[in-house]
Amino acid sequence: MSDYDEKIISITVDGDEIEGSLVVPNRPKSMVIFAHGSGSSRHSPRNKSVAIYLQSKGLATLLIDLLSLEEEKVDIITTEFRFNIDLLTKRLIHAKDWVKANDEYRDLNIGYFGASTGAAAALKADAKEGGVYAIVSRGGRPDLAGTDLQEVNAPTLMIVGGADDLVKRLNDEALKKIRSSKKLSIVPGATHLFEEAGALEEVSRLAANWFLEHL
Repeated sequence: MSDYDEKIISITVDGDEIEGSLVVPNRPKSMVIFAHGSGSSRHSPRNKSVAIYLQSKGLATLLIDLLSLEEEKVDIITTEFRFNIDLLTKRLIHAKDWVKANDEYRDLNIGYFGASTGAAAALKADAKEGGVYAIVSRGGRPDLAGTDLQEVNAPTLMIVGGADDLVKRLNDEALKKIRSSKKLSIVPGATHLFEEAGALEEVSRLAANWFLEHL
């Protein structure tokens, strides 16, 4: 459980409402916006665990649902939205713009933390609009960002499980296309969801170090 109060926010995008969980420690150094992966939401226990660790390091966090409640209900049945990277990217950019339009947070440097398809949205959002200082991908699908990978500017860390062979290969190939500062970190023995003992803690440590270095 976080040591700080959580605030539920709502952002309107083209008539749809998306919600987020915002936690701001005392005198935050910067803010990390979380883009969740396929079939997940801001309630993801894995991303919440990473967020709590980042908060302990003085980073504000915004875990944002990139789908509206109605879209989530449809997606559970049809899965039609979770791989719509353009839609997810647009929503993530709106979340970043919301932060920058808020007097209380506008001076904070912003980073993106993307998981699975959310990582593609984070990379694509930076390529299209910039405005972020660091990106971390956890078990990401950066290949879904397509040719936009070549336009990524933010220093990018890709964290992959050592036993997640397919995603490890996809990250290797994507990393070659990114021209900005970049790094691939392998968590030995971890599978796609980093459920193994100590795996998620290592993800949190790696992510925090990257954000603190670049934000």
